[in-house]
Amino acid sequence: MKLKDEQDIYTYWLCTYTNLNYKKLSAVIEYFKCPKDFFFASEKALKDVKEYCRSKGITITDRETAAIITSRKPDNLKKNLSFLKERRIGYITVFDEAYPDKLRHIYDPPVILYFKGNPLPFGKKSLAVVGARNCSSYGKEIARYLAGSIAKEGIVIISGLARGIDSYAHAGAVSAGGSTYAVLGCGIDICYPAENINLYMDIQKQGGIISEYGPGIKPLPYHFPMRNRIISALSDGILVIEAGEKSGSLITVDMGLDQGKNIYAVPGRITDKLSLGCNNLIKMGAKVVTSPSDVLEDLIACYSADESGQLNIKEALVEEERIIYQLLSLTPRHIEEISQMSQMPIDKLMEIMLSMELKDMVAQPLKNYYVRKQV
Repeated sequence: MKLKDEQDIYTYWLCTYTNLNYKKLSAVIEYFKCPKDFFFASEKALKDVKEYCRSKGITITDRETAAIITSRKPDNLKKNLSFLKERRIGYITVFDEAYPDKLRHIYDPPVILYFKGNPLPFGKKSLAVVGARNCSSYGKEIARYLAGSIAKEGIVIISGLARGIDSYAHAGAVSAGGSTYAVLGCGIDICYPAENINLYMDIQKQGGIISEYGPGIKPLPYHFPMRNRIISALSDGILVIEAGEKSGSLITVDMGLDQGKNIYAVPGRITDKLSLGCNNLIKMGAKVVTSPSDVLEDLIACYSADESGQLNIKEALVEEERIIYQLLSLTPRHIEEISQMSQMPIDKLMEIMLSMELKDMVAQPLKNYYVRKQV
């Protein structure tokens, strides 16, 4: 990140330190014409702009005015910008021409976005993938599989780096060689949860990390509903995988509906609490997703379900799956027998078998009995 010009310092200050929202900032710039003039404005000029804003139905409080005055320290600004540059943290403000229209026109758009990794993919088709933090093994594999297959077709996967569905969606996109972006509810330099640090780093290689919160800002609870509006706004559709009846993922869906986004949901068992949210979305008109093509046909012009949407079996095999695949035949084998033959714990084996089923490598003709499919 490098300074565009001297004016960039004052734009950064305006969007970071004044604590004014987009509506107030727009009125201030309309009055002063440029951030630099606002930075050096006299107390009389500040009173005048407050009156100007009031005439437009916008209130700048005394506390906000005091914050503006105390934050006008050029040396501190230059120091903070150097800090960003040293740590390869870029940013874009709502006053930049490159700021995405998808965000500019939502309610309360973020006035600044920090990012790490690659530049933000504002011109590409993207899909938000959200769901339960405490998801099932089935949900994990579905998220990884769908996100990977969709990312492989050039669609950017957007999520929030949270535990559960978010993490597996990012991981699926990364493993497929696709692009994925994580929108944080904390400072751009903080990996939350900390256990996702490897994923946090991997995402930056093929996509990026995004946050409206600057370095050092803690992951406070009220930040996460706010960040959801960014996830939904940057996407062309929202896919929900496992969500309870009152899941936080439904906040993202509500915001997406307000923004005119397509809503997709993976159906689940009617007795499963983690399926209530998705099944209810389907009742209300969300598109049912049972394969990647259900999403891809909406996001890619002239997409044919026969052309893609399924992972190639040979390409999809990982080492553990290769071992299991070789142990299977056309005669059904029970999961316990496979566990003994492979010397693999049942819980780990169940995850692998589910992954192989999703890749159409194995079939389960009877519960817990598996057969090998012909490649």
